Amino acid sequence: MRGGFPGGGGGFGNMQNLMRQAQKMQEEMNKAQEELEATEVTGSASGDMVTVTMTGKKKLVSIKIKPEVVDAEDVEMLEDLIIAAFNDAIENVDKLTSEKMPNGVGGMF
Repeated sequence: MRGGFPGGGGGFGNMQNLMRQAQKMQEEMNKAQEELEATEVTGSASGDMVTVTMTGKKKLVSIKIKPEVVDAEDVEMLEDLIIAAFNDAIENVDKLTSEKMPNGVGGMF
């Protein structure tokens, strides 16, 4: 056999098929990313005393704090609640991402 692909050129059909599959996967990923950008996810702490809303792309949109949780004598508690709500929102975004992204590639983003 001289040069070329083994099997007498059948490799070109396989290559085209792989390219089509890659293009389809890219389109699915783009669609999933657009959906994530448009989706808002909420995280909360201490029975919704603090809620954090962010997009599916982890962009912070809002923080809501109920007045009864604000205590000038205990600012650290409020800071901890904000962190907990933010981390809860991040976990919810990660779950959403793994559900939306095709073929389990959600963890890559």
